[in-house]
Amino acid sequence: MNIHFIAIGGSAMHNLAIALHQKGYQVSGSDDTIHDPSKSRLVKYGLLPEEFGWFPEKISSKLDVIILGMHAKIDNPELLKAQELGLKIYSYPEFLFEQSKDKTRVVIGGSHGKTTITSMILHVLNYHDKKVDYMVGAQLEGFETMVHLTKENDFIVLEGDEYLSSPIDMRPKFHLYKPNIALLSGIAWDHINVFPTFENYKKQFSIFTDSMINGGSMVYNIEDEHVKDVVENSDNHIKKYQYQTPEHFIENGITYLKTAEGNLPLEIFGKHNLQNLAGAKWICQHMQVDEDDFYEAIATFKGASKRLEKIAENKSTVIFKDFAHSPSKVAATTKAVKAQYSERTVLACLELHTYSSLNAEFLAEYKGALDKADKAIVFYSPQAVKIKQLEEVTEKQIANSFERGDLIIYTNPQEFKEFLFCQNLDKSAVILMSSGNYGGLNFDEVKNLI
Repeated sequence: MNIHFIAIGGSAMHNLAIALHQKGYQVSGSDDTIHDPSKSRLVKYGLLPEEFGWFPEKISSKLDVIILGMHAKIDNPELLKAQELGLKIYSYPEFLFEQSKDKTRVVIGGSHGKTTITSMILHVLNYHDKKVDYMVGAQLEGFETMVHLTKENDFIVLEGDEYLSSPIDMRPKFHLYKPNIALLSGIAWDHINVFPTFENYKKQFSIFTDSMINGGSMVYNIEDEHVKDVVENSDNHIKKYQYQTPEHFIENGITYLKTAEGNLPLEIFGKHNLQNLAGAKWICQHMQVDEDDFYEAIATFKGASKRLEKIAENKSTVIFKDFAHSPSKVAATTKAVKAQYSERTVLACLELHTYSSLNAEFLAEYKGALDKADKAIVFYSPQAVKIKQLEEVTEKQIANSFERGDLIIYTNPQEFKEFLFCQNLDKSAVILMSSGNYGGLNFDEVKNLI
């Protein structure tokens, strides 16, 4: 099969391209720009386009399939040529479904936690040498790629994103997977550029629940009122399995899980991660991993990349990098670090970087999100606001939204860096929360702060 990727450089797209290449398909692709790590990984497999740009001449009737990424626009020259030729055009999730129609599909959904839960499941299965196909949104220790597809594996584990499928397919990705087994971790309004009201956003999770195959199994977080409402009010004929925060305690900076076999020390921490663990355990049990085997494996799980990722530590200081950017994730991450390091000063640095977080109307959702931090800093770039063509937000609006009188706000990357690098970090826990890089902050330099 000859497959061409329009916008091959995305984190998900390039991983799918590599997975299909490894499966034996002929793969080509285009993009107008590609950065590392995508670039070097495409080079490794001989899949990097010879030059950047869009080239309609690459599109011909010799191609069996076009896979269209979200980075492309609806007037993309290659897309227009493919449509003119009547070629089969798939979105990323559509093609994953085509590849998994004859497998048991396990889909992990939710506004937060889905990457971590998917990572936990894959870690446990890998620990016990159970082979499955998968797609996950972060690079995992022990896994070469974020996508793996075979002909022989019975299960496929998919991270179920609620964002749109492609420029010409406005359905949320997770609506397309039709899971046999699913999980919902939490519902907290996000992606307001696509879902303008919370009610509209929540409805997508109802559609996801109703898209499960008849007789499927839904695992859901009963501590999230919106998840509980969505699942328990679904008329779909599915089995429903609740989970909640398991019993645990913290001692000398280590979280212990209470189990029938005794207290189990964990590498991870935070109430949200313990909920994630409880959900992952249910899913693994549905995939024939018993409780004891799950606990044995999960004790060695260190977390997904950029999810409370410890980047530096000594006896008195620890520094974390975290992908948290939505209000619920910021609150959960900050609360988790303060609970784990209650005797230390928690310095929380949040970058407002996404479309939602830089939207003046959405800012109010951040009320209280940084309350558990001893020192709270918000960085945002006015230039990023302009690029996203949003109404300008002011420092006063941000300060009012968080409702924290001592909030420190920076808009200049160099000034933020100077502030961070002059802090006395003795007996501190630092959290750098962003889906960006604070206007060019070198995280390797941050590691040298302690």
